Amino acid sequence: KFYNLAGTATECMALLKSLGMNTIRLRVWVNPAANWNNTADVLLKAKRAKTLGMRIMIDFHYSDTWADPGHQTKPEAWRNLSFPDLKAALAAHTTSVLTVLKENDITPEWVQVGNETSNGMLWETGKASVSMANYAALTLSGYNAVKAVFPNAKVVVHLNNGYDNALYRWIFDGLKNNGAKWDVIGMSVYPYWYTTSNDWVNCNTQVQLNMNDMVTRYGSEVMVVECGMSWDNATVCRSFLRDLITRVRAVKNSKGIGVMYWEPQAY
Repeated sequence: KFYNLAGTATECMALLKSLGMNTIRLRVWVNPAANWNNTADVLLKAKRAKTLGMRIMIDFHYSDTWADPGHQTKPEAWRNLSFPDLKAALAAHTTSVLTVLKENDITPEWVQVGNETSNGMLWETGKASVSMANYAALTLSGYNAVKAVFPNAKVVVHLNNGYDNALYRWIFDGLKNNGAKWDVIGMSVYPYWYTTSNDWVNCNTQVQLNMNDMVTRYGSEVMVVECGMSWDNATVCRSFLRDLITRVRAVKNSKGIGVMYWEPQAY
């Protein structure tokens, strides 16, 4: 249960909205063991967000569980597929989930194709360091599937370490050179991973430089789709967030479009 400052039990998303948040980001897993983040669960949460008038981002992990820079495990049902069949399965899953939302009159504003795909996704087949071409083809398969259901939704490619310009140039040059498409470059920003001393000032400075470079280099919009600091350092975290929001708003050509916290309903 969740409580407001007066101690009154309040539904989680309604509480978030009352505190000024306007967007809900929902992860999607393919065949999760306990049904968390499957299509039905995502639909339930998306309905709640829509009723509250909140904007929605759908975040496809293309896995049965967490996908991140250290884990990009294929769904068990896709494990032995050929590469053409893997691309088709990714497209079919994307289409299926988004079609359920569309049939329920829910229109996401953004759709991520992969989560923190800093070395590709659906390993080993789509591992960027092994085959950038395969990773790009999988990304394009997801992009095309999204646009077929929601032509106006913006497709996000999301990497971690938003301060690491070399990483972003490597991935997005690789995607571009292999024919992939995207609309928004999504970033994770966790100062702890920049330096263990939580040097958020220099972290945010590098993020802003990287964002401006992404706008110049690719013309893409940029967004912080995840950020966070230790829950027990609230004063410093507030300073970090205020500064990060200011820097994203200052990105050139008004291409910095948002900041989302991971995850605000937890400590």
